[in-house]
Amino acid sequence: MLSGKPLTRMEALVLFGLSNLPELVYEMRQQGFVVKNRKVPYATAMVRINQHAVLKPPANLPIREILFTEYWVNK
Repeated sequence: MLSGKPLTRMEALVLFGLSNLPELVYEMRQQGFVVKNRKVPYATAMVRINQHAVLKPPANLPIREILFTEYWVNK
């Protein structure tokens, strides 16, 4: 996040073992960081995760309709 790359809660959990990303975002904002956020589809987060791990959602999961909030530090 500090490099400006976005991170969703699912990515934080799968890639870094961080179970509560919003708490980290809250703490960073308290420390003066400008943390931006927006909604992105599950599919977007899945593509980024699959660059480092293997994530296969169930076939009937509407991955384009489920939204995650992604966070990044504004430079």
